[in-house]
Amino acid sequence: MTQTPGPTTTGAPTVALLGTGTMGAGMAANIAAAGLGLRVWNRDRAKAEPLAAAGAHAAGSPAEAVRDVDVVVTMLWDAGSVVEVMTAAGPGLRPGTVWLQTSTVGVDGAERLAGLAADLGLTYVDAPVLGTKKPAEDGTLVVLASGPEPVRATVAPVLDAIGSRTLWVGEAGAGSRLKLVANAWVVTVVEGIAECLTLADGLGLDPALFLEAVRGGAMDAPYVGLKGRAMLAGDFTPSFSLAGAAKDAGYVVDAARSAGIDLGVLAVVREHLDRAVAAGHGDLDLGATYLAHQGGGA
Repeated sequence: MTQTPGPTTTGAPTVALLGTGTMGAGMAANIAAAGLGLRVWNRDRAKAEPLAAAGAHAAGSPAEAVRDVDVVVTMLWDAGSVVEVMTAAGPGLRPGTVWLQTSTVGVDGAERLAGLAADLGLTYVDAPVLGTKKPAEDGTLVVLASGPEPVRATVAPVLDAIGSRTLWVGEAGAGSRLKLVANAWVVTVVEGIAECLTLADGLGLDPALFLEAVRGGAMDAPYVGLKGRAMLAGDFTPSFSLAGAAKDAGYVVDAARSAGIDLGVLAVVREHLDRAVAAGHGDLDLGATYLAHQGGGA
């Protein structure tokens, strides 16, 4: 028998979250902790069932998960997987349901999903998030939301649960475009750290001296120390996978080319990330691009 979402805060929306992987599991736990009735689904059900302890119901199918809820949240790998799962959810969807799409899918992907939302009779909110595994677990993601203004109040309790800040940036699709800009910065910084550490080593220096030289100054940033120290320690526990970063770098380059923009640096960064994935490091953290500069050794 299909279960309805659990008890909710008065007037709060009921929610289905599809995709309880690295990001989705933390997001789901925070939605449930906020008192919103929640169903979750994941292709590997074993990744969804632990959320029962947080008050969520692990559904057996996407259609079961979305039946009679107010808001559907998707956090999946790419546009293709989102299309597949939402198409499977179709029989359980009711017209007018708000679809809060938080996956990183690129410009073309966001347009494709907007078309699918129209076909399914859903209200589409394009809302990718900034942050990795720990911010997802802590409920401190930054949400780059875009979509129709009348549904902002409906999704606000969900966005408040998963993030520390929501930035509304215009019509649906603008959020995905801004996410590419932000991720372009992330992959450029991380690749730059890897190259600087490699250069220091090649010049006969202790690579840690680079981190010490910039620490606390105008050239420093929290991410520099965080990722740089992890690279030198060989700690590549994934918070944002290298494969995911390479995928997103591809979205950035493709979007820039479509817009007639020359992003020479990003094109090279994309090649370096792809090389690191091909070397077998895709399941590791983005910082594992450093390993490709070390000849692929661990």
